[in-house]
Amino acid sequence: MARAALPLADYRARVGTELGLSDWITVDQARIDAFADVTGDHQFIHVDPAAAAKTPFGTTIAHGYLTLSLLSAMAYDALPSVVGARMGVNYGMNKLRFMSPVRSGSRIRGRFALLAVDQRPDGSYQSTVSVAVEIDGEAKPALVAEWLTLVYL
Repeated sequence: MARAALPLADYRARVGTELGLSDWITVDQARIDAFADVTGDHQFIHVDPAAAAKTPFGTTIAHGYLTLSLLSAMAYDALPSVVGARMGVNYGMNKLRFMSPVRSGSRIRGRFALLAVDQRPDGSYQSTVSVAVEIDGEAKPALVAEWLTLVYL
């Protein structure tokens, strides 16, 4: 899906509003296993279905950092870009909590709201975006965070 491009003034006027909702992403065992291989995190709750079935989760679960890493894909799907942006970069997180496990086979999506846009001394703009990663059919989100990004015009 192509993202809309907003002039900076229009983007800043969206502070206090929801910016977008991504499409669903399926977090299947193949994705979890690939993440385990890339990161070297092969804890049994992620990669061993038989052992994970004996836990309170009842099945394997995605790594919290896998869920976090999918924010970029969700943002590309849901968030508007800024007209004239040369590049955007991650700056960090103010707050991050892993609220609920993402069970293998679950679908997740990101819900984004713009909290602030501040110009920095180097001329870039820092956005603070509230994000909740929802799990299809679950009451509690997988994670909630305040995500900081920089855009350079």
